[in-house]
Amino acid sequence: MAKKRYWLVKSEEDVYPIDTLEADETTPWDGVRNYEARNLMRDEMKKGDLVLYYHSNANPPGVVGVARVASSPYPDPLQFDPESRYHDPKSSEEDPRWILVDLAFEEKFHRKVSLQEIKEHPELQDMVLVNRMRLSVQPVREKEFEVIVGMGCR
Repeated sequence: MAKKRYWLVKSEEDVYPIDTLEADETTPWDGVRNYEARNLMRDEMKKGDLVLYYHSNANPPGVVGVARVASSPYPDPLQFDPESRYHDPKSSEEDPRWILVDLAFEEKFHRKVSLQEIKEHPELQDMVLVNRMRLSVQPVREKEFEVIVGMGCR
């Protein structure tokens, strides 16, 4: 069995906040249109992996809870929908360009762990979030995951 991995995904607070994920319980993580993020979901994310849920474009931005990868990767249906803003006319059902995984709600933190706190924490200086902030799906080391969960749950 593969070792559990840890991730961070970004969602705009006004588009799909953690409260909506909690109410929905599970959601397809669709609309990702960055090749590096797609490759991580397609090639490395596994069902059961844990995910830090990050609110971007919030004041302040930060991690607000934990989700779980709830499916294996599969084609993002929005790429085939001409009415969707995520439509990709160069993608085909035989050779889909974009994939997604389902995410399931795990827990909401007692408090948001702000980006500023993460940047200032000595054990989190090497996080992808600190060094390559724009990536919407990113790997997280187990220790980084534990530190952030500890900060959010106290």
